[in-house]
Amino acid sequence: MHAWRVTQLGQPASLQPCPRPIAQAGEALIRVKACGLNFADLLMQEGSYQQTPPPPFTAGMEFSGVIEALGPDTAGPALGTRVAAFAGSGGLADYAVVPVARLVALPASMSFAQAAAFQIAYGTSHLALDHRARLQAGETLLVMGAAGGVGLTAVEIGKRMGARVVACARGAAKLQIAAQAGADVLIDSDTPDLKTALKALGGVDVVYDAVGGAGFRAALSACRPEARILCIGFASGEVPQIAANLLLVKNLTVMGLYWGSYLEFAPHILTQSLQTLFAWFEAGGLSPHISHQLPFAQYPQGLALLRSRQATGKVVILL
Repeated sequence: MHAWRVTQLGQPASLQPCPRPIAQAGEALIRVKACGLNFADLLMQEGSYQQTPPPPFTAGMEFSGVIEALGPDTAGPALGTRVAAFAGSGGLADYAVVPVARLVALPASMSFAQAAAFQIAYGTSHLALDHRARLQAGETLLVMGAAGGVGLTAVEIGKRMGARVVACARGAAKLQIAAQAGADVLIDSDTPDLKTALKALGGVDVVYDAVGGAGFRAALSACRPEARILCIGFASGEVPQIAANLLLVKNLTVMGLYWGSYLEFAPHILTQSLQTLFAWFEAGGLSPHISHQLPFAQYPQGLALLRSRQATGKVVILL
């Protein structure tokens, strides 16, 4: 088999021949069909991600495929079951080994590409808005980076939860995609005075920010009293420094959300969230947006789309 391997941090992954992995007790061998790319894949390759495995490792955090074998004395889904998995790494290979506990059976109507684009993006937004921020119907939700992989899902889920959704993204094309996902108000992130534009909306109750930088500061100034600010990521490359006096005066709450960590300290919360999301998908309430589907050999081109922020929604690699 072949896999995209990172052998040295700070250097691009390379496609290498590898032995097929063998499932041990508690594990399943998956024939990978599709792998979703995330901004974290870029950070991991550079060695700046919070959970970067020691090299050499196989890239690819989330993927979908078919169970080909179970480890010895392992109870799990039947062979041939279509599943999605979040493994943290290992998805950009013909085969991957995953703990059975991390497998989720796919709805019949969900394609492998949709499944590979689903878990992290929708899981992050659902846990952030529902479990952490407790978004309520009728509140105003501001999504920064609203046309990105997680941003679009925040627009979609926020609208489903009954919020008024304000989408902030760069350029008319990206804003149109956010509108199609359900955004009520569109604001270009290149607006000369973004702070004033956001304040003119009458304030926001929840901020979902995957970008950081100047946009975070503008969003902070637009918060109503007791607003909740979700730090999801820093695609701008700038981690914002928060003026604590603003938090005090407005009684604001700033909270982080790292979806993958729930696998370690509260997996039941993640499982319940995914069950809800899959039910919404089957009911026709969610529609994963995949801007690019690329063949296995074009993984570097997929990363380039993320790096240049040309992609909207998700980039998926097909095997």
